Amino acid sequence: MTKHSAFWDDLARDLEDPEFLREYVVESMRIATIDDVVNAIDDAREAAGLSKAELARAIQKDPATIRRLLSSDNSNPTLGTLAEVAAALGLRITVEPIPKAERHQITEPLLEGRTADPRKLAQHLDERRTPKAKVPA
Repeated sequence: MTKHSAFWDDLARDLEDPEFLREYVVESMRIATIDDVVNAIDDAREAAGLSKAELARAIQKDPATIRRLLSSDNSNPTLGTLAEVAAALGLRITVEPIPKAERHQITEPLLEGRTADPRKLAQHLDERRTPKAKVPA
């Protein structure tokens, strides 16, 4: 048995605990959502030809705020900050439904506190949290 396999086996076993499952799903989706939004904002900033300092000045924030937002591996921005930055780039933050196929994998375990296939859930959430490589323009 490889370490990788042991990790997934242990995680699948942990996901049988309803409290752990809910926390794991919520945290995984939080990380994935923040990463998606921050990456979209950074892509828009680059497309607009703005430096991080210029973007910070546009919303009257310290440049370090924008550097942390766009460069930190563990950024946890407020929705208000994201909305301000997005507006300066001609964007707005919206909420959209999770696709039906994914909703089955995410929402039902949260509501029920269990999943039929903990390993599949863990791997799906891992894929959601894994940053997508930027495609060169």
